[in-house]
Amino acid sequence: MRIKEDQSIRAIIEEEWKSMFQEDRKELRRRAKEAILKLQMENRKSFNKKKTKAKRYEAGELVAIRRTQFGPGLKLYPKYLGPYEVVRALRNDRYITSTAAELHETVE
Repeated sequence: MRIKEDQSIRAIIEEEWKSMFQEDRKELRRRAKEAILKLQMENRKSFNKKKTKAKRYEAGELVAIRRTQFGPGLKLYPKYLGPYEVVRALRNDRYITSTAAELHETVE
């Protein structure tokens, strides 16, 4: 036979257990968030360490462009195309170029 006090004690114990569970869960979430933020910061540092700033060119400079097509039989081709002359600098490190020979032909 159960007594009323047993049920009230059981309810109090359950409430205490729930509150402890909630606190533990909050603590685990806080620690996980700290670990994630720490790892993200380390990843950001290592990623940025490998990146180099893009070189800025002015109009009139001669540049060579790295060949991006690879495949069989291209091993003996030059690695760079050019020379090209920068006609105009666009934003986001983009440039309008023309071959140096084309510019000299049109000028003469």
